[in-house]
Order: sequence, then C-alpha cells, then structure tokens
Amino acid sequence: MHILLKNVQIIAPGAPNHGQQQDILIENGVISQIGNNISAANARIVEGSNLHASPGWTDVFAHFSDPGQEYKEDLQSGAAAAAKGGYTTVLIVPNTQPALHTKPQIEYVISRTRHTGVQVLPIGAVTKNIEGTSLAEMYEMREAGAVAFSDGLKPIQSPGIMLKALQYVKAVDGTIIQLPDDLSISAHGLMNEGIYSTQLGMAGKPAIAEELIIQRDLELAAYTDSKIHFTGVSTAKAIQLIAEAKKKGIKVTCSVTPYHLSLSDNQLETYDSNLKVNPPLRSKEDVKALQQAVKDGLVDCFATHHLPQDWDAKVLEFEYAKNGMIGLESAFGVLRQYLPEVPLEKLVDMLAIQPRKIFNLPAHGLTVGAVANITIFDPEEEWTLTPAHLASRSKNSAYLGTRLKGSVKGIINGTNAQL
Repeated sequence: MHILLKNVQIIAPGAPNHGQQQDILIENGVISQIGNNISAANARIVEGSNLHASPGWTDVFAHFSDPGQEYKEDLQSGAAAAAKGGYTTVLIVPNTQPALHTKPQIEYVISRTRHTGVQVLPIGAVTKNIEGTSLAEMYEMREAGAVAFSDGLKPIQSPGIMLKALQYVKAVDGTIIQLPDDLSISAHGLMNEGIYSTQLGMAGKPAIAEELIIQRDLELAAYTDSKIHFTGVSTAKAIQLIAEAKKKGIKVTCSVTPYHLSLSDNQLETYDSNLKVNPPLRSKEDVKALQQAVKDGLVDCFATHHLPQDWDAKVLEFEYAKNGMIGLESAFGVLRQYLPEVPLEKLVDMLAIQPRKIFNLPAHGLTVGAVANITIFDPEEEWTLTPAHLASRSKNSAYLGTRLKGSVKGIINGTNAQL
C-alpha cells in the first residue's frame, strides 16, 4: 500500500517540518519521503485545495458499549466513528457489561480491535465491577494492555478507595482518571443548578458537587505524589483549582469536552434530551471561562465523552432520558467553530500530542522512517452535521443540523488508511 499526500500543510508542533507545505509519501505503512514534487507511479494520490496533515489524534474518554450493549455501539462501529472524526487512537471507559475489570476483558478489547485501523486502548476499572468498594487487579490489567485506570462514568466516591488506587498505580507509573461528581450532592440533579433549572422546574446539579471532588482528590494526589487526570471539567472554579494545584507541583492534568466549550444550560429550554449530559451543561460564564482556560493553556487536552444512547434511551421525558451524547465525528468541527481564536497549532497539540504525553503513549512523529499515524483535514471548510456523517450506531448528537467549521478528510494508521 503506497499513498502520496500532495502539497499538504504539515501541522506537527515541535517537528522540523512544522508549518511547511510538502508532499508525504507513505510506503507499506511507513513515511518514506517528505519533500517537494515527489512522484510515485504506483501510489494512491491524495490531494485537495487546503489539505493539512498532523500526527494522529487521540481521544482520552469514549464509551464503545461493548461488551454488553452492542446495540448502542460496538468496538467496530466505535472505531469507525473515531476514524470519521480524525482519531487514530481512542481510550475507552470500562463501563461495559461485564465491566473491563479483569485481564481477560482487557485482552478481549485489544484482540477485537486489532484490525479496525484505529488503536482502541482500554481503560481498566479501578474497582471490581465498578462498584466502588474494593480495588480491581490493576497490575494484571496493566500487563494485559490497560493504559489508565478509572471507574469511568461512575465517579469514585470513597476517599479511601481513591487513596489506595493512587498508591497502587504508582508501581506501574499509571494514571487515575476521575470524572468529578459528588453523587451525595448531585444524585437527583437533571441539569446545572441555577436560574434556568429554577425556571424549568428541574432538579439542579450544583457546581460544588464537581468542585468538592476535585479539591478532595487533589489533596489525595498531593499526599500520594501520584498522577490524576480530571475529565469533563465544567466550571470556572474547577479549572482554577486545577491551575493552582499545578503551580504547587501536584501531578494533575485535565480535559474538557467540546460540548462544555460550546453549549450552556440556557439551551435546555427546548428540553432536548441530547443536551442531558454529566457533568451537566453549565452557565454561559462557565463556558467562557473554559474557553479562556484553553487559550491560556490551563486545559491539557480534549475528551469527547462519546456516549452512545439508542433511540429509546433519549426519546422520552427529559427526567427519564439517559445521560450522554456522541461526539467523535463532530469534535474537530465543534472546536474550530466555537474556539476561533485558538491557533490551529494549539488545537493539534491538544488533540495529538498532549494526550499521549499524559498517558505515556509513544509519540507519533511526522518524520521520514516513522510509522505513518496521520490525521488529514481541512481546518477552514464549513459543513453541516447530518446523520450521513455519523458512523456510530447511535445518533444522539445535539449538533445535528448545526453548521461547523473544519472537516476531517481521513486517517492513516500504519498500513490501514481510511480516506
């Protein structure tokens, strides 16, 4: 398999060819030449008016529902959705049935996704059956290929369990991922607590439920000198707490979702159940604070929180609808549309480079001799998200019908190309 990318703008922060417009020749999955006016008689030529190429993007928190709920998503459809969105690597949460809490379950994911063209990396559960009461065999899961540990969509509530987990992963240089939410405060909340929850007559989830867990876990991370990553951070104060902890030398990183950077709680006036997510959509002020935090470098990377739900889980009263929306296919378009002031170089750094640093994954280089791991995109093209753009088995996206900016043209991952 030979592929020739013609006249592409290379966006590879830190690389010698960053910012240059060149041809890239890939032969049998390896970058063999980078330069001008390359010709290859037997190569498939990929060209366009504004093509850009960057190291392949990595998502750090997605749900593929397999095993157990394959009617919402399976490993193959999830990988296809990732490829559509420009992702060559996806970390998937362990909230399956059964949970990804043992070595055989980790091996199942890796073996079933070996030939999908997207590297699907399992996050091992911190606790057995994701019940939050006793630690799972994290060392065995790490040996089998788990790249991080989390109870995923079920935040770890016990400080004692979190303390033990942070101590345990130090032996394998692992990272705990926490979705910050104190369920004793927010368990019955349907949306952000504020003026709109009052007007709409819906139970609110206060910001303090998120911020208390972050404060607690930062103290535990400092005490253990271990690594913690907060995902789905959604409030201005939460970002401030994490920024202050970084200054103190605490080993903390964080990610935000495209939907928390673009949507706010006032939009729930339509009772659109696709807007029901956890953590909930916050105030306009929080959205602005998150956008500013991205510009200021306080946010390390993005996480799609791709969470497929079938028709029956979303088309019913808001109170009974399940949380979550899909996000892999639309992520880049949303980020470009709603963060117009953030340089493309910074977006690529947060999509491609920082996630791999956080979770100790090998870096993808856009250099001669490197295995090809490339995302190809047009950062300026405007388009409207329709069901035809979705490879996911589920269609629960609040962005359907929305005008977005920045389109993905394909990925190359070794000898597998989806263009």
